[in-house]
Amino acid sequence: MALMDFIKKQFIDILEWTESGDGTLAWRFPMAGNEIQYGASLTVRESQMAVFVNEGKVADVFGPGMYKLTTQTIPVLTYLKNWDKLFQSPFKSDLYFFSTRQQLDRRWGTTQPVTIRDKDFGAVRLRAFGNYAYHITDPKVFHTAVSGTRERYTVDDLDGQLRGLMLQHISDAVAQSGIPFLDLAANQVEFAKQLQEATQGEFAALGLGLEKVTVQNVSLPEELQKILDQKIGMGMVGGDMGKFMQYQTAQAIPKFAEGAAGAGGGGGGVVGDAMGLGAGVALGQVMAQQLNQGLQGAGAAGAAGAAAAAQAAAAAAGIKPDDVMATLEKLGDLKAKGILTEEEFSAKKAELLKKLV
Repeated sequence: MALMDFIKKQFIDILEWTESGDGTLAWRFPMAGNEIQYGASLTVRESQMAVFVNEGKVADVFGPGMYKLTTQTIPVLTYLKNWDKLFQSPFKSDLYFFSTRQQLDRRWGTTQPVTIRDKDFGAVRLRAFGNYAYHITDPKVFHTAVSGTRERYTVDDLDGQLRGLMLQHISDAVAQSGIPFLDLAANQVEFAKQLQEATQGEFAALGLGLEKVTVQNVSLPEELQKILDQKIGMGMVGGDMGKFMQYQTAQAIPKFAEGAAGAGGGGGGVVGDAMGLGAGVALGQVMAQQLNQGLQGAGAAGAAGAAAAAQAAAAAAGIKPDDVMATLEKLGDLKAKGILTEEEFSAKKAELLKKLV
């Protein structure tokens, strides 16, 4: 009976794998009780590798090409099976194919804000996302560490683990890049490079090569985004504090106009805040004139116009001690955020205190 079962067995003489495009990384050739014929043909295509596993041990690894399976082409398997070189017989062994092509456009991203350390702001939280590409570089390591004896192992089975590896190294990438936190969003290429370098060792331990990492977006906390917006505004006027104040004035004018339109209903909202600073609608008109003169680069005449505008604002609003103190507090906030220097703050402070005399 055992002899009849042996005779009924089908000998396999062609071994190959045609990928179906379903994201398969590792595929076990279906033996189903069959035995491989001695001298059978093994075809490994480009972007593939094949591994023979005998009694739980990796026997041989084959790269792209066509092979005749004999004791000469599988010396390790021959040793494990204790073949006599003259004994040509079918053999039973597990055969796995691996796809070594790049797996593109795999996504990574923070589901929750990640806390990192920054030299300027201490502990800050950010969100980021992008994509990456990888491929199998060492099928022996991948088989023993990841895919094992499963019939099929796909990119979807691996995605969660790889995404976690990317996220746990974000803090390392930021630290190694040396990029200030406020400049991080504008230096995404360098950030991506550092993230790849920080993570590729973890990929190699799984038999994978991390080929490319991109950072598509970095989202800063709202309070730091406001500071970044102010920094961009400073850049628009060349870092000149006088022009920056004009820029701030231009940003405020639409709000003053909005409040003026609704002042008849009770004088609250934005207009009430403006009056608290001794400005009102008259200040909005004067600031508009000041902005126009400053941006036209009027030189000394522009400076004189700005001084006249400041005097007109004071006369129109009748600045009170409480208003001066409120303005000083706002200037102090600007100094604390690094927008005003100590010298600029002191000069403005002295100017305002003179109005109390």
